[in-house]
Amino acid sequence: MCYAVGSRRVVGMSTVTTGTTAATTGRSAPGTDRSRPRLDWRLRFGALSLIWGFSFLLIKVGTQGYAPFQVTLGRLVFGTAVLAAAMAVKRERLPRGARVWGRLAVAAFLLNALPFSLFAYAELTIPSTLAGICNATSPLWGMALSLVALSEDRPTRVRFAGLGLGFVGVLTVLGAWEGFHGLDATGTVLALLASLSYPIGWIYVRRTLAGTGESHLSMTGAQLLLATVQLALVTPLFTSFPGQVSWVPLLAVAALGALGTGLAVLIQYGLVAEVGPTTAQMVTYFIPVIATAAGVAVLGESLRWSTPVGAVVVLAGAALTQVRPRKTGPA
Repeated sequence: MCYAVGSRRVVGMSTVTTGTTAATTGRSAPGTDRSRPRLDWRLRFGALSLIWGFSFLLIKVGTQGYAPFQVTLGRLVFGTAVLAAAMAVKRERLPRGARVWGRLAVAAFLLNALPFSLFAYAELTIPSTLAGICNATSPLWGMALSLVALSEDRPTRVRFAGLGLGFVGVLTVLGAWEGFHGLDATGTVLALLASLSYPIGWIYVRRTLAGTGESHLSMTGAQLLLATVQLALVTPLFTSFPGQVSWVPLLAVAALGALGTGLAVLIQYGLVAEVGPTTAQMVTYFIPVIATAAGVAVLGESLRWSTPVGAVVVLAGAALTQVRPRKTGPA
């Protein structure tokens, strides 16, 4: 998912810089296609919203047949395969340098292996609708962390108000006035930790991997590959091989990886290059709406009034945290 951290927007698994990329300079980044996409950007924007919105439903279905680590591993395998195919078509190469790969390994853990696994474990006990709304708190965490970690990211009254409003929304979603009655605390905390992992990873990427000279596709492909290796090492230690193949959950995992982790990244890059990161990041505000609608309509999950109301408050707060002060030109 795409959120702003300082002057960067981050796309679910790697950074999309707003200062030196094709989106702002008009020049094509290495390995990018200069040809204009045939499909209107609005249709691709809608497709991306649907893909990421349905990802939480797919996680839920996947965990009905496989252990959370297995769901995450499958997701990463299929996602990496899509990016590998895209790199082959564009004749991209993987990044070079041991230092870059070491930093990418940390980014892979913080932006892929850890949050994907946490969301999968969370959805063992919480609805996919709640997981999707928890995911929408990432901009709030990012705002709070950037005030500490990014000295150039100056706070404003509007952004502070957004931070406070967003967390009021979280408390509304969780039904704090009822003492969180009927809420699985462990699953909810895991989902919130997953959303917190993203901005931590984004800040790390900004500080260590900016200006490598490699294309976004190359960096993200390498990052997903490393995350896949990490899960491949961890999964056998905590899970046993499935005794039988559960086809519907397997198809859900395949779709989650190929669409939600592979194709979605490619669509997002195209949107950033064509309409800019500010417009592209608006997809963030559609994800919890679609995740909620999908969970209720497809999975029959229950919905209290406080869930959609709180989600709206969370999104309003998240939007305010992204408001930047206008730069005044010379007199």
